[in-house]
Amino acid sequence: MLAVVTVILPVFLLIFLGWLLRRREFPGDHFWAPAEKLTYFVLFPSLIATTLAKADFGQLAILPMAAAIVLAILGMSALILALKPLFGVDGPGLTSVYQGTVRMNTYIGLSVAYGVHGTEGLTAAALAVAVIVPLVNVTCTLMLARYGHGAQPSPGRVARQFATNPLILACIAGGLLNVGGIGLPPVVGPMAQILSRAALPLGLLAVGAALDLRAAHAAGRVVLQTSALKLVGLPVVTWLLLQAFGVGGVAAFVAILFSALPTATSAYILARQLGGDATLMASLITIQTLVALASLPLVLGLLA
Repeated sequence: MLAVVTVILPVFLLIFLGWLLRRREFPGDHFWAPAEKLTYFVLFPSLIATTLAKADFGQLAILPMAAAIVLAILGMSALILALKPLFGVDGPGLTSVYQGTVRMNTYIGLSVAYGVHGTEGLTAAALAVAVIVPLVNVTCTLMLARYGHGAQPSPGRVARQFATNPLILACIAGGLLNVGGIGLPPVVGPMAQILSRAALPLGLLAVGAALDLRAAHAAGRVVLQTSALKLVGLPVVTWLLLQAFGVGGVAAFVAILFSALPTATSAYILARQLGGDATLMASLITIQTLVALASLPLVLGLLA
């Protein structure tokens, strides 16, 4: 657990630094939105694509790990719908509860996986992203279409969001380069690798800049319930499935790590665009990110 803590602390210090810089208005409010957009559309896809393109998957239990991740997310999805009356929220509030339970902050996950297990951890984390991102984007959009109060997205719009998601496209590109035996192409490959080195530090700073402590003050019972489901419930379900499938080592560590991550800051944007409860979503993002500093090493120490 000590090794995990020593990796997690610098990650959260970078998040805190991002929050502090934003609070001090440095380098200015105009900086953070473009920085987050650059990370999401360019730097982070470069990291995913280059990692998958040159990865050696021979040592990883890919299919059992993917099955455990998918079944855990689908199982928690069914549980949230079954527990809907207990949350005491309306339809838009339920969509934020759902996003707060199944979405993961991949910037934190990739940083911790690489810090603990190096290149092998980063490869397993990239695979986890390739499984999680398409699944949660589809399920979250469907939940917002069913329970949100905004304009209902058409099937064409859902398909377009899926087909233009930069992380999904990066997963496809990296996978094709790997399966085709091409690896990193000359010139473009090294350029993408250089870009990828900026993804994690800038991404973590952007996570901190997006935190809203004023929204956290308004947190109520539903925030605590959702955070417990996300930071404890989902990792336990994932661990049980990993045990059933006989998955261990780095693959198990990464699967549990991603299930125990706080929810993604992008959930706020989706809630605002598609009629979710954006205020509740901001509270969930902030509370979970702060609580994860303590819960993440404990969960990984006990289960991974």
